[in-house]
Amino acid sequence: MSADLETRLRALGARRYHNLHPFHRMLHAGECSKGQVQAWALNRYYYQSMVPLKDASLIGRCEDVALRREWRKRLEDHDGDDTRPGGIERWLRLTDGLGLDREMVVSTRMLLPATRFAVQAYLHFVRERSMLEAVASCLTELFSPQIISERMSGMLAHYDFITPDIMAYFDQRPPQAERDAQFALDWVTRHARTAEQQQRVVDTLAFKCDVLWSMLDALHYAYVTPGLIPPGAFVPDV
Repeated sequence: MSADLETRLRALGARRYHNLHPFHRMLHAGECSKGQVQAWALNRYYYQSMVPLKDASLIGRCEDVALRREWRKRLEDHDGDDTRPGGIERWLRLTDGLGLDREMVVSTRMLLPATRFAVQAYLHFVRERSMLEAVASCLTELFSPQIISERMSGMLAHYDFITPDIMAYFDQRPPQAERDAQFALDWVTRHARTAEQQQRVVDTLAFKCDVLWSMLDALHYAYVTPGLIPPGAFVPDV
């Protein structure tokens, strides 16, 4: 039964993970302007910044000591500590390197509205749904090493304003994602014992794929076609 669940999850990711989105295809193929890359990094920052809040909310209502202990690693990975920067700080080095004002980025005041709505929907999902669904919402990490590999090779090859230094976020993320994804997959396959529970896990992964896809839909609509940037959102210089 657990092998069948994993097969279903991986098949869903192969069809619906956001590496297939046209905006990502443009980004990785070197077809974006600098302004479009800036818009992507700015809006994705909001998602990155909310990940620790999502993880802390899961920990805060979790009665499983082993799960809480494992999940704390995710907070450390994103927030860092006194000895090392976390993923949020490394993402800000990317936006710094792209020429975006850090205060503007951190304020999130120039986000696309759809970005805010999508990320908040994810945050509320983890806070309000069952623990099984909250853990399962992280299973998109099963597919993130692939997209990170495509991103690193494509962006470094195609954009003269992209350097290895400002892409440092992606150096450390693949092993973290593989560790986290395997733990979450093992946990949900142990706890999704019935057909109904397994369907909830599959539906949760579909929801999370929709969150990530909708963020790229918003970027494509605002900055590619038809190019309608909402009032108050970031307007690139180039």
